[in-house]
Amino acid sequence: MQYAVITGATQGIGRAVAEKLLQEGFSVAVCARGEKELAALQSRWQQQYPSAAVICHRADMGSGEDVATFGARVLQAFPQVDILVNNAGIFLPGQLADEPDGNLEALMAVNVYGAYRLTRLLLPAMKARQGGHIFNMCSVASLQAYPHGGAYSITKYALLGFSDNLRLELMPHRIRVTAICPGATYTASWEGSGAPAVRMMQPEDIAAALWAAYALSPNANTDRIVLRPLEGDI
Repeated sequence: MQYAVITGATQGIGRAVAEKLLQEGFSVAVCARGEKELAALQSRWQQQYPSAAVICHRADMGSGEDVATFGARVLQAFPQVDILVNNAGIFLPGQLADEPDGNLEALMAVNVYGAYRLTRLLLPAMKARQGGHIFNMCSVASLQAYPHGGAYSITKYALLGFSDNLRLELMPHRIRVTAICPGATYTASWEGSGAPAVRMMQPEDIAAALWAAYALSPNANTDRIVLRPLEGDI
């Protein structure tokens, strides 16, 4: 049995990744903020994948205390972590000059500090077994500034920097690190935008790319995966 940890997994990309890994025979530990959504997933996944251990834990990744509690539960329940997917994130559009005070702090807390804290909690066990794969869900906003990206884009640049530094540090420990940088993907964050679904990727596309990177031999690492809709960015 292999074991995966996915944050922000009740919808969109996180959910698609969790379901792909369950299909591939993994046990999973996921977290999100919605208790009802987590309970529904727990019931559904346990019925669909009876041989898998499924942990659905309520946590706000912007809270250091919540992250610590989730990490401790994972370490207690799972004998190892083969995949960690730092996916949880929030999006608040704006321009740096006039976005609301606190935007940067709120976005950094979830998009960067949450991934940083959880990774640090799980790393000692991963180092001890000299293996594992960490995926950080970045964005095309990690690569290029765009109108109204504001503080959100800053946090995604930071997450990419975190990935690059982490990869370098973990090479001697044979732990792979991949930054995934998707463009527009049809998730709840696009609801009400008016953008047609046909112009976007599906969450399952991102999950498939993640799996392809993981399925490489242990001697290969995909540093970055950049995915965009066929007709380009929106």
